Amino acid sequence: MLDAAGIARLIPHSGSMCLLARLEHWDADTIVCSASSHRDAANPLRTASGLLAPCAIEYAAQAMALHGALIGQQADGAANAASPGFLASARGVQFHRLRLDELAGDLRIEAQRQAGDAQQILYHFRVQHAGQPVAEGRAAVVLNTPLAA
Repeated sequence: MLDAAGIARLIPHSGSMCLLARLEHWDADTIVCSASSHRDAANPLRTASGLLAPCAIEYAAQAMALHGALIGQQADGAANAASPGFLASARGVQFHRLRLDELAGDLRIEAQRQAGDAQQILYHFRVQHAGQPVAEGRAAVVLNTPLAA
């Protein structure tokens, strides 16, 4: 439905920091994206040790940001547009792999809205590779928090 360029127009990440390659599916509660940037030697999250599994949280956070932007677009109006959000916490995260850069195929990133209101949203997220779990957990996103000037 959207490629990397379309995604980059909707989330606050651009260039190589936009980690998602494609939007596969979304509805009011769920988003599914795919990514191949974990294999890129120039991935901005990569360290000398490679792209470590905790980076999967950032992949999920970008899917959540895209979900919020799509919901805002669907609301059709600036008054109803999605509010900027900030990842406040990640809880109950389980990693099933040490490194992401060793995975040959695309990542599948799923986020499902569990609860929320105008101030915060709780998502459950799952990152998979070839049908196998890579990382999963919960993330809280805080909305309507202005940036310091």
